[in-house]
Amino acid sequence: MSSSIGAWPPPLPFWTETLPEKTDGMTRPHLFKGIVPTSAANAAAVLDGFAVIRRAYTAGQEITANARVYVGEEERPDLVDTVLAADGWTDDGFPAWMQEQIGAERFSLVLNTLESVSPPLAAGLGELVGSLMAGWGVPAGGAEAVAFVGNYSGTAFGVHEGYENAFLTHYGPGTKDFYCWPAEEYRKLTGGSDPLFGDYTWLLEHGEHFVLEPGDALFLPERVFHVGRQSEFSVSVAIPLYTFPDAAIVRAWVAPDLLGALLASEPDTHAGTPSPMHPLIDGPGELVRRLSTVTATAFTAAAEKAAAAAEQHAHQRWYTVLSNGGWQQSDHDLARDEVAAAFAADALAPGVSVTVRAPYRLMVTGEQAFLRGCETAADPAVLTPDLVERLNSGPTALPDDPHLIAAIRVLGATGGLAVTTTPEESE
Repeated sequence: MSSSIGAWPPPLPFWTETLPEKTDGMTRPHLFKGIVPTSAANAAAVLDGFAVIRRAYTAGQEITANARVYVGEEERPDLVDTVLAADGWTDDGFPAWMQEQIGAERFSLVLNTLESVSPPLAAGLGELVGSLMAGWGVPAGGAEAVAFVGNYSGTAFGVHEGYENAFLTHYGPGTKDFYCWPAEEYRKLTGGSDPLFGDYTWLLEHGEHFVLEPGDALFLPERVFHVGRQSEFSVSVAIPLYTFPDAAIVRAWVAPDLLGALLASEPDTHAGTPSPMHPLIDGPGELVRRLSTVTATAFTAAAEKAAAAAEQHAHQRWYTVLSNGGWQQSDHDLARDEVAAAFAADALAPGVSVTVRAPYRLMVTGEQAFLRGCETAADPAVLTPDLVERLNSGPTALPDDPHLIAAIRVLGATGGLAVTTTPEESE
């Protein structure tokens, strides 16, 4: 089943009414036809993003975005350096160029964290992510743009399970056949939950079949098994929504920070005093007692501070994701770093107009400002709610206020601001 919503980005009723209705409460896949305009995302923009990854590789820059190469279902890390270091392709010649580099007719190129190297895709697909957050909810881990490029006969990961809710957007030029199975049905058919590789054509007739054409978007619920197949070259971008189990967030971030603070053992402090040597003849009993005492004390204190630690982490995570336009935060976001480096902080003066870059948001809460996933100190008397709203809405001329101009200089270092006019241009 498929449908079209006829609007971009999808309006609020799409998230509150259409999507739940078409997907049985977000539990079944559904294909939305022709909803992604080429102005928001297209195959050329994806290949431009790959070109940026190649440029960073040549320059020796450390970035989070990465490329993986597959021939058939075999990952070929030995070919990654080849495709990153080779001379570029000519116009409309990417498939032939890729085939020449890897020495194979059919290939799959997977590009992760594409939003960190492609401002056009971050902004265009960010419209989808932004409307999703406003209408459906906020994924605690943010979203990611993952490109699948090639003429592969089957997804290199085989028939596999998706652990997050996701949208698969398709840009062509070829079509993609996509097959889905509910987890329970897949287990009955295959006898387990492991991915299926090789010849699984027998399984396809039992799956729900979707034909993706340029501009289509397939909603793919979490825990659904799926595989994509195509005979012609095409480009797709998946947008997984990282909601993460609560326990995983606590285990990975909240607990280490909390226990790390409670168990800090700097030299010349009581907690940093070395343990004594323990007589061999006495066995480990005394060491057990000492460690048990420290452990119990730490966990007792952690229980008392747990709510405050969780609140602090949730607050920071919430505004980090929202200020980054819904995208996940990347340590080595090349696009952010380049924009921040190019920000003309010295040219800021009264009358200069600045604006928040799409799809990011400036958010001030208490004495903290968040922009493009970065956090800085803020004076709410300077970054007032009215000013924040105007900066988020479009170009705003700076007043003759040295405190505000200083604050804008600091925010410019996040890569989330753009200078739109100089005083001379605005006259």
